[in-house]
Amino acid sequence: MLTGSSQPAEAKTKTQSMSHRLGMCRMPSAQMRGQGLRNQRIHTHLMEMMLHLKQTIEKNLMHLTTRHLQQDLVLEEQRHSQAASEEEALLGRLIYQLVNLLQSGAVGGLGLQPSCPSLDVRRDVRGGQWAQSSRQPDWPVHQLSDLEATFVSQHLSSRGIDISALYHSSFQDYKIYQRDKYHEDKNTMGFINLGLSENKLCLDLMTERLSQSDMNYIEDDLLQYPDWRGQPFLREEVARFLTYYCKVPDQLDPENVVVLNGCSSVFSTLAMVLCDPGEAFLIPAPFYGGFAFSACLYSKVELILVHLDSEGKKVRALILINPQNPLGDVYSRDSLQEYLEFAKRYHLHVIIDEIYMLSVFDEFITFHSVLSMESLPDPNRTHVIWGTSKDFGISGFRFGVLYTHNREVASAVSSFGYLHGISGIAQHKLCRLLQDREWIDKVYLPTYRSRLQIAHGYMTKKLEALGIPFLNRGSGLYIWMNLKMYLDPCTFEEELLLHRRFLDNKLILSRGRTYMCKEPGWFRITFADKPLLLKQAMHRFCQVLSEQKQDLIMKQLENAQRECSLCLRRNPRHLPPVQAQPPHRTWTVTMGMVWKENALENQTGSCQSSVEWVILPPQRPLIAPTCPLEEASLNGSGTQLRRATGPTTWTSMMRIRTPVASLTWAPVRTNSALTCCPGG
Repeated sequence: MLTGSSQPAEAKTKTQSMSHRLGMCRMPSAQMRGQGLRNQRIHTHLMEMMLHLKQTIEKNLMHLTTRHLQQDLVLEEQRHSQAASEEEALLGRLIYQLVNLLQSGAVGGLGLQPSCPSLDVRRDVRGGQWAQSSRQPDWPVHQLSDLEATFVSQHLSSRGIDISALYHSSFQDYKIYQRDKYHEDKNTMGFINLGLSENKLCLDLMTERLSQSDMNYIEDDLLQYPDWRGQPFLREEVARFLTYYCKVPDQLDPENVVVLNGCSSVFSTLAMVLCDPGEAFLIPAPFYGGFAFSACLYSKVELILVHLDSEGKKVRALILINPQNPLGDVYSRDSLQEYLEFAKRYHLHVIIDEIYMLSVFDEFITFHSVLSMESLPDPNRTHVIWGTSKDFGISGFRFGVLYTHNREVASAVSSFGYLHGISGIAQHKLCRLLQDREWIDKVYLPTYRSRLQIAHGYMTKKLEALGIPFLNRGSGLYIWMNLKMYLDPCTFEEELLLHRRFLDNKLILSRGRTYMCKEPGWFRITFADKPLLLKQAMHRFCQVLSEQKQDLIMKQLENAQRECSLCLRRNPRHLPPVQAQPPHRTWTVTMGMVWKENALENQTGSCQSSVEWVILPPQRPLIAPTCPLEEASLNGSGTQLRRATGPTTWTSMMRIRTPVASLTWAPVRTNSALTCCPGG
């Protein structure tokens, strides 16, 4: 059982650290500028060389295009030539971006962002392990890691190329999923997406409610252009709704409400109206990766992690997510107060995303909206985002809300309603939904939170059975879990390979680097879905981890075998001969144990010493010098367990990594020439 609402540890220490970093953010970068001047001549030579290379490639492309028009190639030749042309065009585009980078003397053109510290979790990590991490900067947030993620075009501006590359690298998995979705009847072999935080627990309730007669209303005004801020009747209802569910002391003002098509649109427009290009927001990490995409899409605003040194950037705002995504933490009222006071000291705006505010399902955790505070330290710089996508599971409505006391900010954001407005029909349905307080309180929320608890309980029990550490929180639609035990070595490259292995098995998860987590091995898994789908998803999940475990064992065996071969050549060790054990002797093997028998009785009652054995996967028999062996079948799985009982020169063994039942031994004699089998 959870003990109460969790919060970021040492809020005071964090705000002091923020103060220190903020001071550094506003320092002039004289040393960096001096180094740039010293390297100016080198940059000039590089630009000349790369421009020449780009021109050469473009001439080659033109030649290929002309030749293709003149020749009647067969289809296969056309495909081959097109692939070659695209590769050359891709290279040209990358060189062109690099030239722009050198010419501008900045990294903003490629959408690069500073890295972030990883999470500091000290409580509620299950599976008998604690998560620990350092807080040093590491890598850019947005990287063009895959060549295929870069959009190839001869018609886009450099900004268009950057946006296309960012889009393709950010939504590759999602596009694959959209083409081949799992369906329990029509497509059972399709992709299951537990990487997307989408609420599908109460689609039956929402479908029924949205089908009722009061939803089916059309009038002339709903078919015309709306108020760009949102229809007045909807903004009034949003103000009443937030006043009630956020426990606001005084009634909120509808004139401070702006409605756009989704919370990402709200955040992106806030970045536009609060920042100039090249300025930055502070944000604790790990955090929802969509913010990075939204901040870059229009405004080129950088996201600076709280503990990152970043000289020369003007910081305009602090971003908070409450409840937090992906960790699931819920901020205490005291923590909110400290963050708001910190922001006021440095004249920072505070953008607080409360999109999961009704998705707190643990009765011992209390959610505190920033709107519930008696007095805000700086009301004109405090802005709240909320929407119905998560709490009500209707992300397809594309509905996001901004509430701000600052009329200038509200007016500026409202102008984007021209591009990001919602249809009048959808606004009417949303208004009727938010008005139905009795249905929400007595039908929807109790059912929703009960189903969240059940789904969360199912998923956490599965993770506990697998020995996977995770953060045990009582809010949100997801679990933050640690799979670093399946990475060898524990690097982001191995994390990506494991992520792709899940994809190969038609299962999508979100990996930690997507959330700018510094420590490799963390994944977010969503549990807000139907029981049948979760069961199928966990079957695929376990299958992937089983395959990954076998590969790690093979890898460790091969590495250890090489090491042991070297050791044996340098320092061979011979053990005294021992006789075979009596048949049908039973041993109990425990997970993680390394076995060594130092006083085994032989058939005559005397004792022998230093008999060692090792468990191996199928088709990888124990390898030792010619000697008698004992052999047993493991749990009927075909996995063989062999133990040398004669003169041997091997001394290492493999650690057992899976629970094993009792084993029955039978003596086996062989004259086969066997090589050394070391352990890990």
